[in-house]
Amino acid sequence: MADSTAILPLLPSATATLPRECTFAESDWRALAPYWYPVAFSHEVGEQPIPVRLLDERVVLYRLSDGKIFAARDICLHRGVPLSMGHVEGDELICKYHGLRYNRSGQCVCIPAHPQGAISPKLHLHTYGAREAYGLIWVRLVDDGPDYFPDFSEWDDPSFIQVLPDSVSLEASAGRQVEGFLDVAHFSFIHTSSFGEPENAVVPDYPIEKTADGFIADYVSTVSNYSHGFKHLNPPGFLWRRRFQVWFPFTAKLTIYFPNDGRLNILNTASPVSARKTRMFSPICRNFDRDAPLQATLDFNSMVFAEDKAVVENQYPEDLPIDLHAEAHFPADRSSITYRKGLAARGLGRSFTA
Repeated sequence: MADSTAILPLLPSATATLPRECTFAESDWRALAPYWYPVAFSHEVGEQPIPVRLLDERVVLYRLSDGKIFAARDICLHRGVPLSMGHVEGDELICKYHGLRYNRSGQCVCIPAHPQGAISPKLHLHTYGAREAYGLIWVRLVDDGPDYFPDFSEWDDPSFIQVLPDSVSLEASAGRQVEGFLDVAHFSFIHTSSFGEPENAVVPDYPIEKTADGFIADYVSTVSNYSHGFKHLNPPGFLWRRRFQVWFPFTAKLTIYFPNDGRLNILNTASPVSARKTRMFSPICRNFDRDAPLQATLDFNSMVFAEDKAVVENQYPEDLPIDLHAEAHFPADRSSITYRKGLAARGLGRSFTA
């Protein structure tokens, strides 16, 4: 299923309460809550409830009989038991503790202890926007602001094959992870086991184009994207184009232009579990080597992200500094500088998170 949106009431930002033990500053949480984030793979969500976390909020998910996704705050409003401990019957979510039943709009419709009694209107779950796209389940905690969503249309293009690697869990902030993905000056030093070329560290100038929901950085260099052992496939003098498109706050699409009109597309989308815990998803599409085993692609992707993870989890300060004076910069950091300015423009603090 490429994209299905559940028609459920969303929680307005003005009335949204911060999660218990929230690790974000209130202003940062409210700035981040209106955006879409992936929280699970499509294959993880079936007809029985599962728990996930987003921006410190506990969320329960399950798939309705029509295929849409139900998402709500993971708590029964009677005695505080996680609804993900319960089960689903006939599209109704049933609490494990006292059997209260909630329908697809989040309204309690049955209290087994008093089947004929009146049901308090307070027994109505906080439901969230949920949609399915690119092999992932996405959730939006509040509905304030523009409804931006990343475009990864190659996923449904029959000329491309789909590759869905495992997610990567990081003990790091989502902003640090995304900024590292955009960085083009680290190839020669971090990715030495995968594709980096230590002797090719110079970063040519590259342009930035701002968009309504982010920006595009179009980078051209001689650094080959072939893994070591396959560098001989690189045509002499071939220029590698890497086009980064960013959707604030934590999603970026990388298109790598291979020889013979090959295209490799990677959607790097960092889901902020909490201020310093991130679950990163990376759907991949390519229009070449369509019959080649996918395991080699999965292994290469895993190696690249493992190299990044080792660094990102050790960066200090852990929070991405929004204040441009907090860290030094040089010309190769143009995408990073644009990224930090864009986060600031969307209301994040000088050093967002805890």
